Amino acid sequence: MVENKGKILVVDDEPSQRKMLKANLSLDGYEVYEAEDGSDAIGKVSAGFYDLILMDNRMSQMDGIDALKEIKKISPAIPVIIITAHASVETAVEALQAGAHDYLTKPLDVDELRIKIRQTLEFWRLKAENILQRRRLESLFEASRIVGKSPVMREILETVAMVAPTEASVLILGESGTGKELIANALHQGSARSDKRFIKVNCAALPETLLESELFGHEKGAFTGAVNRRPGRFELADGGAIFLDEIGEMSLATQAKLLRVLQEREFEPLGSTRTVKVDIRIIAASNKVLLDEVKKGAFREDLFYRLNVVPILLPPLRDRKEDIPLLAEHFLKIYNEKNNKNVQGFHPRALDALMRYSWPGNIRELENIVERSVIFSREDYVLFSELPEVIREASGDTLSQEVREGFKPGMTIREMERELIIRTLEDNDGNRTRSARILGITRRTLQHKLKEYDLDQQDAHPADSDN
Repeated sequence: MVENKGKILVVDDEPSQRKMLKANLSLDGYEVYEAEDGSDAIGKVSAGFYDLILMDNRMSQMDGIDALKEIKKISPAIPVIIITAHASVETAVEALQAGAHDYLTKPLDVDELRIKIRQTLEFWRLKAENILQRRRLESLFEASRIVGKSPVMREILETVAMVAPTEASVLILGESGTGKELIANALHQGSARSDKRFIKVNCAALPETLLESELFGHEKGAFTGAVNRRPGRFELADGGAIFLDEIGEMSLATQAKLLRVLQEREFEPLGSTRTVKVDIRIIAASNKVLLDEVKKGAFREDLFYRLNVVPILLPPLRDRKEDIPLLAEHFLKIYNEKNNKNVQGFHPRALDALMRYSWPGNIRELENIVERSVIFSREDYVLFSELPEVIREASGDTLSQEVREGFKPGMTIREMERELIIRTLEDNDGNRTRSARILGITRRTLQHKLKEYDLDQQDAHPADSDN
């Protein structure tokens, strides 16, 4: 049996051309799938993973370049080779600008096509490995543990670099898990106050009665249980900075006192007539849209504008997917060290699944997934099959979906069993031990089945073992 070198999607509205390409590429060991136009290709990419797409540019329903632009939105990591009958410089430039890896002209030279496909797959394999291995973190990223190379994160870090040395109040907005505290750290570390205290308060973690005392302090006897005088967080942060996380949870009464601190840099502790003056910088954050809270009367408008001198909006992870490989590598290193493991990286198919997932929990969720993967991984690389089911399902390439699509009425039990074994091996990147466990049979039984169905010549996955 010829080694399976990868999955290729051939997109062409001419059946004869698809048939010719499939015949030649299948002989070379590729698993070839067909799409009859651009829209069909988009649907197939949405439903599953392909190692490479070979696509004609001129098609009746949707041309190749338009389809290419949509495919890159779904899975930026899939290399695409455009085939065109027009060898003009303009066509080539347009294809490359749209995200194509390369292009070929008709009539096709099959030998040239084979070389181009082999070179493209090798290039993208090396590129994926480099993404996981290299560190492209600038000094500010490193100092604040902020990981990212996407344009939006570069722009945010440029803003941080400009604002950090000033005394301006900063309001950081973004969904939970987007890294608001890391941005606050970067602002403080880049300021002239970096050698002073940086006090952090989670306003959502304390009940209102405790929050006021925590921020402003209290005198002995100020309330039941106040047996001693206690300085508040503002007093402790004098000369430095304070970070008020989830400030949208603060009551209107406490907001009024905070406004005075911002305006006058002074306050009175609970139960005291003594005025405490402080020199502090205030950085606040919220996962709520505070302007909406202002309209609802739940947040003071004057306080909002005092805090919102410099707003920084952190995007959710789903809007900065270019950063997922770097973040995954970053967390992989951390949890390798914590758990005394040596997981080298993510299998390309697993990384593709991470890129497709919407990440409702943002960076915090990704960190949890990487930690789990490190703990449970038995191989050198995290496999697609080891990812949580919710991520595998979101990738559109789970075994259950393939079974639904691949098993047709009229198939014999023998044909279905053979298909199930093939697909389970594919889903587990060729690992026979893992596949046998999922199929509910012993590894020895699986080996007998592979011989029975003439599948035993295929190469086992490098991580294949009895473990």
